[in-house]
Amino acid sequence: MSSEDNFDEISDMEHALSVDRFSRYMEWANGDRRKALALYCENVVVSEAFYTPLHFIEIALRNRFHAVLRETYGEQWYLNENSLRAPHQELQVAEAILGLEREEKEVTPGRVVAALTFGFWATYTNIDYENDWRKIFHRVGSKNGRNLSRKDLSGPLRKIRTLRNRIAHHEPILYWSLAQHHDQILEVTGWLSPVAATLAKEMSRVPHLQPFSTIPRR
Repeated sequence: MSSEDNFDEISDMEHALSVDRFSRYMEWANGDRRKALALYCENVVVSEAFYTPLHFIEIALRNRFHAVLRETYGEQWYLNENSLRAPHQELQVAEAILGLEREEKEVTPGRVVAALTFGFWATYTNIDYENDWRKIFHRVGSKNGRNLSRKDLSGPLRKIRTLRNRIAHHEPILYWSLAQHHDQILEVTGWLSPVAATLAKEMSRVPHLQPFSTIPRR
């Protein structure tokens, strides 16, 4: 393939990805299309590697909240008005149930829980649930030998959720301090489920990636 053909291929790829989406990588690469495409591919590889630790924290988060809510309100806790203080949570539960009915699947607690989003569970760390944390949610996990508080989880989960959403929407994450974010995901997972954190650490490929390219970090 000639250099001209190669240039055309990279240009075609730029348009396939969208010029707007590619512009961040062009900026990092100082206008070098070949380098920008390499950075884009690196972002894909890093995003893929984060899937494993994000998988374990989401599973641990939803199952711990599910366990505490079930102990308090019963198997179908999501139908109890006292378990949902945010209108969008009620809507998400209704949509989850409707989705199962449309697929002609039995509406079981396990299926409803599995259909609810990371954002649904993270909402339980909002200030509206402060009293619930004093009564029941402190049993969700432990940190340094003590029960969790709402504030223990709210800040870290906000950052983790943002990273997760950027990855889910194929956005650039190379400029993040990824090693620190990876460590935080494992730490928070450990508060919820030490065994899940151990498995996540063993399976995660993030620490084994080549050093990330030198671009501005945050």
